[in-house]
Amino acid sequence: MGSNVPGMSALTSEIKDRNSPVAQWLSATFPHYKEIQTSFRTGAGSALVLPSKQVNPGTQGAAIDFWLRMVVDPHPSIDLPLAGLLSRRAPCLRAGAELLRELAGGQIIKGAGTGKVELRMCPAEFTDRSDQWWARVCYALALLVELYRAPSVERSRLMRLSPASGAGDLLGLTNDDEVADLIAMRDLALKRLRPALPPGPVATGMTFDGSADLNADADLIAGGMLIDFKAGQGGSLRADGTRAAQLARTDLYQLLGYALMDYSDAYRLQAVAIYAVRFGYLAAWPLDELCAQMAGHPVNFTALRRDFAHVLRVQLSTQRTR
Repeated sequence: MGSNVPGMSALTSEIKDRNSPVAQWLSATFPHYKEIQTSFRTGAGSALVLPSKQVNPGTQGAAIDFWLRMVVDPHPSIDLPLAGLLSRRAPCLRAGAELLRELAGGQIIKGAGTGKVELRMCPAEFTDRSDQWWARVCYALALLVELYRAPSVERSRLMRLSPASGAGDLLGLTNDDEVADLIAMRDLALKRLRPALPPGPVATGMTFDGSADLNADADLIAGGMLIDFKAGQGGSLRADGTRAAQLARTDLYQLLGYALMDYSDAYRLQAVAIYAVRFGYLAAWPLDELCAQMAGHPVNFTALRRDFAHVLRVQLSTQRTR
């Protein structure tokens, strides 16, 4: 489960809380973002894949995250679904265990020198499965992660299962519209995302040095570029039935937060990016240039990492103990 600690707050929630020292520091350090938002909206164009009203947007976003990781990573982690399952917050222990056991091939990997259990899968071993099966698997994994992350699970579809339910019942919780929507987003990513990735090592679902101070696990790093997936459908529906892309300032702060939490520069990040899943649009920025633009002046990123570590370890810690 990496450095994700139950009960510890997350980077995303701290960024959205204006009273958080994390949000306040990021806002004060990087106040200039409107020009970047405008450029992103123009570059992305209109949404190419829009969901029906039968699609649950929150779980769908997490589901496509899993599928995109499987597209680029030969051995993606399924630690977080396991953590959700082991929380026993829903009657799906047997169903979830059957699914995770199949995906992992019965193998549980221990991290070298750490003793931590890692559960990973090998998508290449399931090339005979249909797109519909993959979509349902990814949705099921997303539901299990919600058991780990969501404050309440009373309305989760997992509550429809019984202790006697199996993996097939778990996969059956995804409706047909959600399956079709996931396949469409995956197909678009095969055309727009995968060919645009820089060459080099790939990691998905990774945590950072700072994840011991604040929960944070990112989507993808490829060739020194950190990429966050965003599956939002954009702004309000326009007269012609299209939607324009949106880039919240909190999305930019999330990207910078990940990079700042890599205290030891273990990932050698050179660039950060957002892939707008429903638009098929990858917006990438050299890390030093993005920081300088948002700060309004050149920055020393090594010094900023030290400052951000102080915010997490001292200011945020002090606020928690009050």
